[in-house]
Amino acid sequence: MRDAHRHESCLPLTESTKPTLLQALGDKRMMAVLLMSFASGLPFNLTNFTLQAWLASEGLNIKTIGIFSLVALPYNIKFLWAPFLDRYLPPFLGRRRGWILIYQAGLTVCIGVMGFSSPTRELPVLGAIAVLLAFLSASQDIVIDAYRVDTIPPSERALAAAAAAFGYRTAAMLAGAVLVYIAGSLGWRLRILFVACLMAATMLATLWAPEPAVPGERPATLAAAVWQPLRALLAQKGMWGFLILILLYKVGDALALSLYSTFMIQGVGFSLHELSIFGKVNMTVSTMIGVALGGWLYMRWGTFRSLLIFGIGQSLTNLLYMWLALAGKKIWLLALATCLDTMVGGMGQAAFVAFMVSLCSANFSATQYAILSALAVLPRNVTGFIAGFLVPVVGWANFFTITCLSAAPGLILLVVLRKPLNVVSAREAANAAA
Repeated sequence: MRDAHRHESCLPLTESTKPTLLQALGDKRMMAVLLMSFASGLPFNLTNFTLQAWLASEGLNIKTIGIFSLVALPYNIKFLWAPFLDRYLPPFLGRRRGWILIYQAGLTVCIGVMGFSSPTRELPVLGAIAVLLAFLSASQDIVIDAYRVDTIPPSERALAAAAAAFGYRTAAMLAGAVLVYIAGSLGWRLRILFVACLMAATMLATLWAPEPAVPGERPATLAAAVWQPLRALLAQKGMWGFLILILLYKVGDALALSLYSTFMIQGVGFSLHELSIFGKVNMTVSTMIGVALGGWLYMRWGTFRSLLIFGIGQSLTNLLYMWLALAGKKIWLLALATCLDTMVGGMGQAAFVAFMVSLCSANFSATQYAILSALAVLPRNVTGFIAGFLVPVVGWANFFTITCLSAAPGLILLVVLRKPLNVVSAREAANAAA
């Protein structure tokens, strides 16, 4: 019975005792998750915030910028090719690391080509490159997420979620901050080529990372790799409600940040240097604090309480951007709004990732987590398109009021799902103690 229970568990490893915080942080697997998540976050801004800043600084109109947010849609359909990655092995480095290395090499080349493109002279070409970049990045995410599910034991899962969010968001925001500053001084080409160099360097971390001790069993056929993960996922109690919750939980946060760079540059009038230092660098530091604190609180509070408190915080901090829209260009308010919003957002991200991982099985971790994360990022990837048409109609201040209210459906559903969420928390505790 216990073996069967462990087979259904999200992670293949169990430990008789819960490690201390220092023991968990000293685990080589935890460092591998951190470094791989950093690699996962590096390309993110190139199809999101940084791409917006680039297009906005070149004078493109807000509708065009909103349409360009759709280039990130491969993140939402990555579950379509995730079964292939669950079923087939690359010729080197094992079930997960081999695929990660292949995609990192492809991303390095693609980002380098993007650096030599022009949004004014070659806009369609830049769009095509951005779509390919999003596909490669989404594919890398599939396997890195699966590696984390396969490698980290239940007793360290919350901390691993914090490490993953820390690495991912730090890479995304750090690249956006430092390299947007470089763009303001030396141009966008050097900024993007530097990201390509960082991407190449992450391949060393993949070569160094350990293989999962028990990597899970590959599906026997490709058809089994398609249907078995979905069937196992939907068989869990309350799963349909969980899927809707994953879709709605980050809607308000995603809508508020969907045109962040455009709002700061065109809406308020900050320069690239001001946005870099007081916005992007601030985001990096605040996110570091947020994901670390969120992971720690998640271990103490559990799933429901963490998601509820962090979700309310994510909603309310959107009103700080409304204040900035009404107050006009004030550096201190830019710093305050960005700091509080991204810190609370980081806390929510750590808890949200831990929750999604708890729903997965090691045998199908690539496909199952791809499905869940695709739902999670759907609001982030389509709200820019919506916001591009909404802002000219309602104005920036009203827009951010709408983003605050748009978080309400997800929070209401969260309360409705409290009982099945507590069941998930109890299962996690049992797995950690097994």
